[in-house]
Amino acid sequence: MLKIQGILPPMITPFKDNGEVDYDAYVYNVRKWAATGLSGLLVLGSNSETAFLTEEEKLECVRLAVENANGKLIMVGSGMETAPATIALTNKCADLGAQCALILPPNYYDSAMSTQALVEFFTEVADGSKIPILLYNVPKFTHVVMKPELVSILAKHPNIIGMKDSTGDIPGFASFMRACKGEDFSMIVGTASALYPALCLGAAGGILALANCNPNECVQVYDLYHAGKLQEACDLYQRIFPINTAVTGTYGIPGLKIACDFMGFKGGYPRKPLQRRSEADKEAIRDILKTAGVL
Repeated sequence: MLKIQGILPPMITPFKDNGEVDYDAYVYNVRKWAATGLSGLLVLGSNSETAFLTEEEKLECVRLAVENANGKLIMVGSGMETAPATIALTNKCADLGAQCALILPPNYYDSAMSTQALVEFFTEVADGSKIPILLYNVPKFTHVVMKPELVSILAKHPNIIGMKDSTGDIPGFASFMRACKGEDFSMIVGTASALYPALCLGAAGGILALANCNPNECVQVYDLYHAGKLQEACDLYQRIFPINTAVTGTYGIPGLKIACDFMGFKGGYPRKPLQRRSEADKEAIRDILKTAGVL
């Protein structure tokens, strides 16, 4: 069974000034990330502005990632509002070389997404997918809260191999860890703000927005922790924490792209209706990176 561990970035998608996907910049980033200690790449994550991509653009991003990632694991975010649509997109990505899929719960009718509804949805997707899937818990965007009892049931499915929890709720993460105890199931933390405590609870790794602009530092926290250098891991985690707050909260995806530019990647522009950040914001992000000692 495929085992997910280590650090992955939910890859940004660079856009040109006219709103088109900048595929040259995209390939540049993929190759640069592939040269680091990242264990893989997540294509079509929340930070990829996936909701603004056409299916044609999504599939081209997957194809280019597979071709340029130098053998790194390729995970795709292929969740749709129905199981058949999710299976169709997931299998198209699988045919292009993706190795696993991160699946959002249906969320348009969020109040109707009971545990039973989600069990049926994820089971149908897992049964129909050519590649293993992971659950994606991100109530910030979906307004659907997955419960430990849901994870306990789905962790037993042979084609459901893990979960990304992006809540940043450490007691909740601990509950998920207990729910899947004894199963061959990887719990992945979905925000760098919870990376160190999640590792202490047994997280298999992290899918972190911060790993777009600071992959080496995120990998180093993971490696130091697993080398038993706990204080060094914690100190580095604390040092880069404010960058994560800036690029995932205060300044959002446009700010993350600016941080990527500063760190030698090609952030490009956000796609409308997301708005570009001001020059004052750019300087504030630069100062945060400098204070963290990464720039």
